[in-house]
Amino acid sequence: MRITLNICLYLSCTFVSATLISDSCQIQGHFKLNGMYQGGDFIIGGLFEVQHLKVFPELSFRMEPEQPQCEEFYMSSFQQAQTMVFAVDEINKNPNLLPNITLGYHLYDNCLKLVVAFRAATTLISGTKYTFSNLNCTGPPPVIAIVGDPGSTHSIAVSSVLGLFRIPMISYYATCSCLSDRKKYPSFFRTIPSDAFQVRAIVQILKYFGWTWVGVLYSDDDYGIYAAQSFHQEMQKFGGCMAFSEIIPYDNHRDIQRIVAVIKASTARVVVAFSTDLLLLMDELLLQNVTGRQWIASEAWITSPVLHLPRFVPLVGGTLGIAIRRGEIKGLNDFLLRLQPDSDPRNNMVRIFWENMFGCSFENGSRDGKKMCTAEEDLNSTVNEYNDVSELRASYNVYKTVYALAHALHDLMQCEEGRGPFIGNRCADISNLQPWQIVHYLQKVNFTTGFGDHVSFDENGDALAIYDVMNWQPSSDGSIVVRTVGVVDEGATTGKVLTLDEDALYWNFETKKPPRSVCSESCPPGTRQATRKGLPVCCFDCLPCADGEISNASDSTECTVCPNEFWSSQEKNHCVPKEVEFLSYEDPLGISLTTASLLGTCFCALVMVIFAHHRNTPVVRSNNSELSFLLLVSLKLCFLCVLLFIGRPQLWTCQLRHAMFGISFVLCVSSILVKTMVVIAVFKSSRPEGKSTMKWFGAAQQRGTILVLTAVQVVICAVWLSTASPTPHKNIQYIRSKIVFECAIGSVAGFAILLGYIGLLAAVSFLLAFLARNLPDNFNEAKFITFSMLIFCAVWIAFVPAYVSSPGKYAVAVEIFAILASSFGLLVAIFAPKCYIILLHPERNTKKAIMGRTAENK
Repeated sequence: MRITLNICLYLSCTFVSATLISDSCQIQGHFKLNGMYQGGDFIIGGLFEVQHLKVFPELSFRMEPEQPQCEEFYMSSFQQAQTMVFAVDEINKNPNLLPNITLGYHLYDNCLKLVVAFRAATTLISGTKYTFSNLNCTGPPPVIAIVGDPGSTHSIAVSSVLGLFRIPMISYYATCSCLSDRKKYPSFFRTIPSDAFQVRAIVQILKYFGWTWVGVLYSDDDYGIYAAQSFHQEMQKFGGCMAFSEIIPYDNHRDIQRIVAVIKASTARVVVAFSTDLLLLMDELLLQNVTGRQWIASEAWITSPVLHLPRFVPLVGGTLGIAIRRGEIKGLNDFLLRLQPDSDPRNNMVRIFWENMFGCSFENGSRDGKKMCTAEEDLNSTVNEYNDVSELRASYNVYKTVYALAHALHDLMQCEEGRGPFIGNRCADISNLQPWQIVHYLQKVNFTTGFGDHVSFDENGDALAIYDVMNWQPSSDGSIVVRTVGVVDEGATTGKVLTLDEDALYWNFETKKPPRSVCSESCPPGTRQATRKGLPVCCFDCLPCADGEISNASDSTECTVCPNEFWSSQEKNHCVPKEVEFLSYEDPLGISLTTASLLGTCFCALVMVIFAHHRNTPVVRSNNSELSFLLLVSLKLCFLCVLLFIGRPQLWTCQLRHAMFGISFVLCVSSILVKTMVVIAVFKSSRPEGKSTMKWFGAAQQRGTILVLTAVQVVICAVWLSTASPTPHKNIQYIRSKIVFECAIGSVAGFAILLGYIGLLAAVSFLLAFLARNLPDNFNEAKFITFSMLIFCAVWIAFVPAYVSSPGKYAVAVEIFAILASSFGLLVAIFAPKCYIILLHPERNTKKAIMGRTAENK
């Protein structure tokens, strides 16, 4: 760009000196340029890379620099220039396109140097005449548009100047995405897709094969730098990562060796290259035997024959890449073979071509001893890139470019006065055609080539994106042949952007299959990605999802929490309904507790049968048989209420279980309390001062006391059930992996009052029995009551912390165990001694034996 500024400054100074010194508009000098010319009503300019300027003359800024001498003739580029000539000739012969108008051309060689390209462009827009009649040096340029330049850097520099004058420039090979900026380059168009499309096409290939870990190499120019930037952005969108990104030097061998070392050390098996010159790098890779890499080529080198030698097959065989669309141009081959040189100095490019084609010279006394050219040499006898029309890509783009200009000019000429697109509905003046008017019509160009390709430009001047996918395959002679294996078409009506013929692909690996190129293997469902610290996002570890979370797709970045009533499967790839846990009759614990409950009920029934059968014996009669039977009934109810705690919770079981439990135990404890009070009353009534005591503890008073005490518990239960009734509840807080189906107590206060009332009665019974424990032996019922209440209180005191700390169904089991333990404690402590005497020592179950013990004590 520095050279560009210097040239612009030079041109500005020249223009000022021309207008100040002379009375006429004069060109201050001529550049020595190689070109081709044909006159016409409208002239189309062209810039092509036909030769290579290796050494530029030294710029001393003290004298006019020497004219550069271009060398190393490129036959393929000359074919592109001749394709433009052919297109102009074909249009002139077409009566339906630009009738009565003859197109001409003026082409120049840019010698692959920006300074030469700029000289050629300024020559095209300023003309070659020494003087002009217009003293102000104003008016339309000699050319209506310029075809080219093929280089992105050249196009940026030239188009930035042409855009100031709105002179259209249509490149057939400049791909830099920066040229799509309409503010900077308002008159730039191209028939080749920009690098933005090229990069997207390459990413489509990477995505197709699942290559997410790739290395990137790019040239140190506008083409490479902008392409690498676009590639990085597209890879981020795709989810891929770059293992390395290196600039390819042109002649620094040390940097080349460093890049080779990076490629060798990298785990990436795929390398993408955006460059036009990879020969030095490939030589070094071959020298160090760095094989086993899948190369992805940009359109800049995919069709280049430089690397097609047999020695490069182990290195770059199987290369995949994209190439600009191949086309067919009927009649071009014959046209190329009919070319003849002439003596017009404006057509000296043809003479240079002829000399390089046949190894002769048109100058007498050639220094290198070449034979004289006769201009009669036969092009049909030659076979090279010039007359090879089997792979027309850049040349096909040149052909489309010329036709785009012709169609734009044709549409301009079809304008009807008063219905034009310009101010006042005016049409363009053919005799004074302005470049910006061509730009307007170019933007609206829309036609189809003879090969069937649609040509139009978007709002940025870019052509429709369509590429051929190419594959480097070994040929029979050991060299590399490039074959088309697919197409990338962003405008495909089917919606399928990339189409590949996988059977036609050649893979340069032992497996003959595409390689794997990932930093980390894909994370299966049930796991999530955890990025490794300091590495790109493609490098990650696969961590299993936590309990209760799942991932049902590969490469999930996070796990999804299952809904409340679901839990993760064992594989953590889908949610399953949580196991519903409750104490059931099928559960071993439930079976055990049910068995214990039924055994307790049977024992109570057995004791009742024993007591009923021996109801007239002294042991039964002396212990208040009515209270004993009532106590046994209440104990039986205590054992049976356990069954309400087992099984799937339902509304009626939740409401009934605690009510049944509370009332049964109050009935039991109140019976014991009354029994204790009767024992104390009997003892007092045996003394003279307490003979009237028993009248307050008759059968009616005993029944009434038990009824009143039990009624209080009934009221408590009724209030509790009516205000905050226990209900079935699915609890997910205790165990996250299960749903604990339980009965929510509804009101903690209600449950606490129920238990507190039972505890109060038990404490009073225990206190009275404890105080009466030392009564005479014939009244030793108090000792058994004391022991039974001690067991009862101990069990229920231990119940509270055990119940609170037990999770899920085990809390219910703890409550059942407390009921059974206290019930068995009361049954055994109170009734076991009596059954022992009745069944095993009937001789002691007599009034005499009891009285004997009394007398003995006295």
